[in-house]
Amino acid sequence: MIAPLRWLLARWVKPEVRPEAVLGSIGAQRAAPVCYMFERRSSTDVAVLENLCTRQGLPTPSGRLVGRGKDTVRAAIPLLQARGFFDARIERRAPAALVRLIEVVRADPSFDVRLVPVAVYWGRAPEKEGSWWRLLLTENWALTGGFRKLLQVLFNGRFTLIEIGEPVSLRGLLEEAGSAAVQASRLTRLQRAAFRRQRAARIGPDLSHRRTIVTQVLRTRAVRSAAAFEARSKQISRRKAILNARDYVEEIAANYSHVFINLMEGGLRRLWNRLYDGVSFNHAETLRQIGPEREVVFVPCHRSHMDYLLLSYVIYKQGYAVPHIAAGINLNIPVVGRFLRKGGAFFLRRSFAGNTLYTAVFMKYLATIMARGHSIEYFIEGGRSRTGRLLQPKTGMLSMTVRSFLRDPRRPVVFLPVYFGYERIVEAGTYVGELSGRPKSKESIGDLFRALRVLREKFGRVHVNVGEPIHLDELLAQQDPSWQSSTLDEEGRAPWVGPLVEQLAQRVMRNINAAAAVNPINLLAITLLAMPRQAMVAQDLVRQLDLCLALLKLQPYDSRVTVTTLDGGEIVAYGESMRVLQRQTHKLGDVVRINDDMAVLMAYYRNNVAHLFTLPSLIACAFISNTTVRTEDIQRLAWRIYPYVAAELFLKWSETELAQVVDQTLGALAQLGVLERVEGSDLWRRPPSSSPKAIQLSLLAQASVQTIERYYLAIATLTHAGSGILTARALAERCQLMAQRINMLYGFNSPEFSDRAMFDQFIALLLKRSVIRNDEAGLLVFDAVLERVAADAEYVLSEQIRHSILQVTHA
Repeated sequence: MIAPLRWLLARWVKPEVRPEAVLGSIGAQRAAPVCYMFERRSSTDVAVLENLCTRQGLPTPSGRLVGRGKDTVRAAIPLLQARGFFDARIERRAPAALVRLIEVVRADPSFDVRLVPVAVYWGRAPEKEGSWWRLLLTENWALTGGFRKLLQVLFNGRFTLIEIGEPVSLRGLLEEAGSAAVQASRLTRLQRAAFRRQRAARIGPDLSHRRTIVTQVLRTRAVRSAAAFEARSKQISRRKAILNARDYVEEIAANYSHVFINLMEGGLRRLWNRLYDGVSFNHAETLRQIGPEREVVFVPCHRSHMDYLLLSYVIYKQGYAVPHIAAGINLNIPVVGRFLRKGGAFFLRRSFAGNTLYTAVFMKYLATIMARGHSIEYFIEGGRSRTGRLLQPKTGMLSMTVRSFLRDPRRPVVFLPVYFGYERIVEAGTYVGELSGRPKSKESIGDLFRALRVLREKFGRVHVNVGEPIHLDELLAQQDPSWQSSTLDEEGRAPWVGPLVEQLAQRVMRNINAAAAVNPINLLAITLLAMPRQAMVAQDLVRQLDLCLALLKLQPYDSRVTVTTLDGGEIVAYGESMRVLQRQTHKLGDVVRINDDMAVLMAYYRNNVAHLFTLPSLIACAFISNTTVRTEDIQRLAWRIYPYVAAELFLKWSETELAQVVDQTLGALAQLGVLERVEGSDLWRRPPSSSPKAIQLSLLAQASVQTIERYYLAIATLTHAGSGILTARALAERCQLMAQRINMLYGFNSPEFSDRAMFDQFIALLLKRSVIRNDEAGLLVFDAVLERVAADAEYVLSEQIRHSILQVTHA
């Protein structure tokens, strides 16, 4: 039977092997025979591997290992099978062939066998497109019958993944004590668990029915205790409190469906092809390096509602299970909410404050799905950024994840930051309105139908970049080497957990920014927004774009940053094709400007990558009003301003690393010709004012000028009011009004310049660094330290800008 089956499968099935390197490991050591440990009993799976081994010149699974006749043990042993043809129950006992192998290995000290785990997934080959039939017949958790296996081969034979583990010595796995049957049972149990983790990573865990999870959450001691407290505090019956808890679980819980996920893959592929020119998933190898034995928590930035779908799609296309996604309760709207639940979304309220029962239910639900082996995804910013900058992190979900792990640290947790880079965002019109002062509208079913209009437009290319993973156990060891023996309460709280979560949140944000994707629209925004009327001579624009590209290449921010492959001229042409730019012909040279309807939104795309140019821009600012500057002064200015921009933009370098990075950046700017070192001195000099290089340096400085202007505005407003006059809240409100007035007077197309949150954050950091203080009445007091900060800000701002700000604050 196996020979005809092999012949048929060889002509139809085209499997992909992961990892490919393991084939070399199997063939490297020929001394010990190989036994393939299959996840499930299937002649088809064995035949597919037989063909693969024959082509690769490896030991085949049909080969004989030991014994003769009825006692023969072949080189293929399935660990999971039904008890009989008419009995669908799973056989729990260890395979007899494995028991026999252990007996032979124990009896003969010179004999050993290399065990090689093998799992075959039909219809789960990454990056393969499929029809609806192929999607319906992909792998699931049920044992497959003969007819379904036939259909899987017919429809998914060319879309099959074989995952092969590293060879392991059977003798090395055996223990001294215990019979062969006991040893076989132990090895079978361990390998079945490994296969379950592997299958969960590929297709998602076996979540049974939603009711099972609801019941499991309600039976936990924490939820029962919270329900008892609810009954006492609200003077209701215990049964009513339990029913309230059930309602909370029903409101929260996902209704994950493998079939729905498979069907949606085809629909999303068509949607992306219609909306975008392509979706790039960069650093995908990070997922494979983490391994299935770890709990992966995806923590992406939040740019658009498309983020939910895009990340799930690219993960699925890589051959991994779609994560469970934490979504705001505002998205639980009719029809859409039901579909999101089937796609893995679970819903949470914006605030848990004062609701002990809801908090207990949510934490236990989160712990349950983590314990079942499903990856999780949540947006650490809490909501979508309207300015293009990363928002300050919301640590609630991080805290619950850490505490859930501390209570039950069975599966090591890895946080995986993800960066989304859009050339155009679908919500562009909404964001412009909200940045201009229009209140945020509540999501509704009508928004879904109105959104269909975007299908007529093109939004360029999307980049999904995976950042450097963060291993929670390593972070815990740095925070408290004895964390495993620490005493925690029922909710996983300890004095050091809060600082750890804050440290983790900041590291996640830095790692997101360190995986930025620089696209043509970002570079056009950085360059053209530096001009008063957002217009440049085409030749000058190309030259400045090439400078930005060269700077990113000479002084790369991080190895995970991806940069467009287009040059300056091609970027301009691309901007015109995307209707971002318009060209005006002129005899002295064409002028290129930003389209009027894109002017405000271009600040959003500039802010996506502003952190990559911050340090070169800050250095360039020192030469706005100064022809020459000493290295010592450049270092002092960078040291003075860097902590504030680093906190705002989540820059990766610590203050101790800053001096070295400044020196490297100065060298890069000198190599590009926009700065030069005065020979025989410690001075740096800008090019002659009328030269093209001087203009390039000035344009580079503009990327940070507005940030320094905002800082100077806050300081000037406080010093003008006087020490002990304003509270922090009053200062932030006054700064926002002043910034709005400057926007009106000088026509900044940059709504985030007057963003109240920016001023709140700057004032909080001034307090944290003791530049200003609160007196007993809560009023802000300051001394000469603030004046020194103001003096350094004045040093890098032109006299015209300083006078404009002072004029507004004094008015």
